[in-house]
Amino acid sequence: MEEKELYFALVQQINYHSFLYYVADSPVITDGEFDNLTRQLKEIESHHPDWVTADSPSNRVGGAPAGKFKKVAHPAPILSLENSFSAEDLRAWLTRNVKLDARVAKSGYVIEPKIDGLTVVLTYRNGVLTQGVTRGDGVEGEDVTANVRTMKEIPLIVPVVPSFNIVIPETLVVRGEVYISNKNFEALNNRQLANGDKMYLNPRNAAAGALRQLDPAVTASRPLSVLVYAVVASDMVFSSQYEMLRYLKALGFPVSRAVERCADMTGVIESISAWKEKRGNLPYETDGIVIKLDDLALAADLGFVGKDPRGAIAYKFPSEVATTTLLAVEATVGRTGVITPLAILEPVSIGGVVVRQATLHNWDDVVRKDIRLGDHVMIKRAGEVIPFVVGPVLEARAAGSAPVEIPLVCPACGGTVARREGEVALYCQNENCPAQLTRALEYFASRAGMDINGLGTRIIEELVAKSLVSDPADLYLLVPSSFLVLESFGDKKSENIYAAIQDSKLRSLQRLICALGIPSIGDVAASILSKRFLSMDNLMLADEETLKAISGIGPVAARDIVAWFALTKNQVVLAKLKQAGVWPVVAAESAQPKVRALSGMTFVVTGTLSQFSRESVKAFIEDNGGKVSDSVSKKTSFLVVGADAGSKLAKAKELGVTVLTEADLIAKVK
Repeated sequence: MEEKELYFALVQQINYHSFLYYVADSPVITDGEFDNLTRQLKEIESHHPDWVTADSPSNRVGGAPAGKFKKVAHPAPILSLENSFSAEDLRAWLTRNVKLDARVAKSGYVIEPKIDGLTVVLTYRNGVLTQGVTRGDGVEGEDVTANVRTMKEIPLIVPVVPSFNIVIPETLVVRGEVYISNKNFEALNNRQLANGDKMYLNPRNAAAGALRQLDPAVTASRPLSVLVYAVVASDMVFSSQYEMLRYLKALGFPVSRAVERCADMTGVIESISAWKEKRGNLPYETDGIVIKLDDLALAADLGFVGKDPRGAIAYKFPSEVATTTLLAVEATVGRTGVITPLAILEPVSIGGVVVRQATLHNWDDVVRKDIRLGDHVMIKRAGEVIPFVVGPVLEARAAGSAPVEIPLVCPACGGTVARREGEVALYCQNENCPAQLTRALEYFASRAGMDINGLGTRIIEELVAKSLVSDPADLYLLVPSSFLVLESFGDKKSENIYAAIQDSKLRSLQRLICALGIPSIGDVAASILSKRFLSMDNLMLADEETLKAISGIGPVAARDIVAWFALTKNQVVLAKLKQAGVWPVVAAESAQPKVRALSGMTFVVTGTLSQFSRESVKAFIEDNGGKVSDSVSKKTSFLVVGADAGSKLAKAKELGVTVLTEADLIAKVK
């Protein structure tokens, strides 16, 4: 065999044996034999570096450290899931979906473990790994390609095992979860302890930190694993979640062996008790299971509510509870003026996380549960970002314990407090409250908002205290010398923070909409609004009916948007932003979107399409001026149908809605 032929054979052999060892868990050669193959490969590559291929195992080592991670937009939103905690929650989810589409009643389900890790999105072009991106805010993430290349479970090229019977799409974007197994986490912490280094609290934090290392060599040294469970974008159309997982497994992706198929919701609920026992035998941390409709076309037809797809739901296992001492209760003021009680606790570990603070929900809850300072309290984690106080352990209460005092004035400004009609929350009535302004500025400058690098809480508090800003727009009126009055600021630091604020003028319309802090509007809804209205001028003029008709914007969000733009103080902020040049538009279009082929038309899509994926047909319609809705109504202009069209087709015929094939849709645009 010639040397070049030997080289390509070695690449294929090593990748195959890596797959058997790391993914299939069934090696057929010894470690010594594997090391010998690797030595031969490195020897050849040292003499012929131009022969190194994209799937060479030598690419696992890691390249030069990165200065910072580049932001990358996802081809489709990387959404989260609605949580459920009981069989009743699951039945309620089923009932809601059946009301939307009767086919759900006969649909099967796929159960997958909900891994407590870090989401990664992998892009393959013609079978070759070209990009790895973190979830980020769901709309865009950080490019960690150099790091994911070091992970031996992630194929550099698919299929790992050559096959003439499997189709490889030109573009394949998959979603997975990066984690550290329980065994490897214990070994990692033992090494940290032996080296005198800080130990990690839990596997998830250790995995997240390892994947986001600027030096890929550090990532390569950590015992990261991955499980792939979804196709985000592809030229291929998948009809079944279960079959899609089988396809991914055939390509060589690591897929959970605990995946289960259930015929109906009764089978799902019966499996839950077994899963509670099974979770202890899994090799990784899991805080629940994910239940998905097996029929992917049906799941797509159901759409989503907010940022949660209706076709899947997470079932969270019973949370862990710990008992600790309540040291104090602080009254915190949010950006909307709501005053919330925050429990300050004797530090306690719950599920590997040290908890020092917990929410008390609201002041009525404190009174109702009779929570007192110095009490031994039960703390619970049930998927919340901040754990919450379940209640006091009355048997351990000390004599003469002091009740928690409900604030009579705002703790930040001393202003009056009051409840709004129909709400239990207390609100500061002072619109000029510095705490509200500080929280609003923090949110505006955050990564989800305008992403102003270096503008943290301490600097914002000083800016507010010295009356240098009275709203977010004032940030753009500052000059470098404005910062010299702040603590620890010199010329260089002032120039840097000024430059960061000026750089934020280039942020997208979606980021600006999100940064404004409009109630009910997060990053996903902001993305929808930016694509629909193209400019802030257009969005400001939208009425409730127009907003409610947009898929993903419900009646509450529509009402909140209109109410927010109607307030004089918000109009003043917008005028100042526009004057400062912080007024992005989409695709540099004018305030009024141009008339396109499908302008003014509303489409509903159903069935399995042959030329489009569900996301791409939606993008095709919207790019040509049309709107896409989830349900057929009298306002629907056209129903686009594919194979196995169901109840929506019958509804369209009943209402006299014109039915189009994919070819008809393309012809209409042409």
